[in-house]
Amino acid sequence: MQKAIQPPISVPEQQPVVLKQGEQGFVQKLLHLKVGVIPLPLYVVFALIIFAASVLGELPNDMIGGFAVIIVLGVLLSDLGFKLPILKNIGGPAILSLMIPSFLVFWNVLDPSVLESVNTLMKTSNFLYLYISILVAGSITGMNRTTLINGFIRIFIPMMAGTIAAVAAGMGVGMLLGYSAHRTLFYIVVPIIGGGVGEGILPLSIAFSQILGGESGSYVAQMIPAAVIGNVFAIIGAGLLKRMADKNPSITGNGVLVKSKDGQKLTGSTYDSAKPDFLLMGAGLLFACGLFITGHLLSPFVGIPGPILMIFAAALLKISKLLPAKIEQGAYQLYKLVSGTLTWPLMVGLGMLYIPLKDVAALISLPYIIVCATVIVAMTITGYFTGKWVNMYPVEAAIVTGCRGGLGGTGDVAILSASGRMELMPFAQISTRIGGAITVVVATLLIAVWGG
Repeated sequence: MQKAIQPPISVPEQQPVVLKQGEQGFVQKLLHLKVGVIPLPLYVVFALIIFAASVLGELPNDMIGGFAVIIVLGVLLSDLGFKLPILKNIGGPAILSLMIPSFLVFWNVLDPSVLESVNTLMKTSNFLYLYISILVAGSITGMNRTTLINGFIRIFIPMMAGTIAAVAAGMGVGMLLGYSAHRTLFYIVVPIIGGGVGEGILPLSIAFSQILGGESGSYVAQMIPAAVIGNVFAIIGAGLLKRMADKNPSITGNGVLVKSKDGQKLTGSTYDSAKPDFLLMGAGLLFACGLFITGHLLSPFVGIPGPILMIFAAALLKISKLLPAKIEQGAYQLYKLVSGTLTWPLMVGLGMLYIPLKDVAALISLPYIIVCATVIVAMTITGYFTGKWVNMYPVEAAIVTGCRGGLGGTGDVAILSASGRMELMPFAQISTRIGGAITVVVATLLIAVWGG
């Protein structure tokens, strides 16, 4: 007898997983969230990869590892700085990108491999000077020629006026708060306006040790805190000036320093409307490197710092019209690319390696902070009104004058990024380096006479 054929067992079809309306909304929102321009889920993946590599000791100790670290932090911190209340109005991206990494180092949060990779990028590979070289080459050669000539001639007026005001106000407030005139001048005011650590504080420490005796390192530890605190106030000041300019467009050239003779705004770059050309950018990179090496070669023979010679060389080529227009365009477009993408990551590296919070914490006090703030405020306000008097845009004149306050080229990058006016880099470098060199010479002569 045949068995009855059993009908096949029906397997219910699997229905696709359908998210509820609330869940769909959450996922869509998550996918649309961004850190800078990077979608949040993708950013988290990148960050976890870099973190895992550092913990496992596999983070490359080269430019690749260094760039990975500073970019992943720079994108996050700058994005927060642009969005957080209050901070976004006082240079938040620059403050967070510079100070948070410094605190992470101070608290020993970062793995040693992270610091090694960043150190290789920033110091061994000299990324800071490559960045400054690209900015100087591109901003000068891409600048309006009349603006360039007038700017170089006039910038010394607010620079010197701001220096005098900073010394007078700083010493006055310092003595009112109980500091001696000697300590206020040589250990607070001079370090702030001395042109940074490498160009100002280190030469001063050697000179002080030879004149007064003692180890130069002890003088460095006494002077660095003022430079760091002064730089923070200069960043905040630049952010406030930017906010003033946004509310009152008549007081700013939006990155242009000098007005024309009839008081009208001179145009910025002649290449703003040109289509980006990546081959020309490569030529612009070669030009920037060539300028830096030229300054480095000539510096021992003429006794002028290489970065200053680099600025003068670029300005001479622009004024004399010796550089082909296509090379100018490539240098300018490369400068726009680099300043738009690598400024905040660069500041993360600077915060990790150039902001010694340990030294700052040892000397910090409320009167000390007030004196540092007074120096910056006096210098910036004087630059504002003096610049207005000599037919410069007051906001730009104040920002460039304020660049004297703090950490040299490092401080220039932080201050100009907070103000959104990176095209002022050549003038900031002149103000910082030439003003700083004058300060170092005068301070050395004074302390030789004044003593300890």
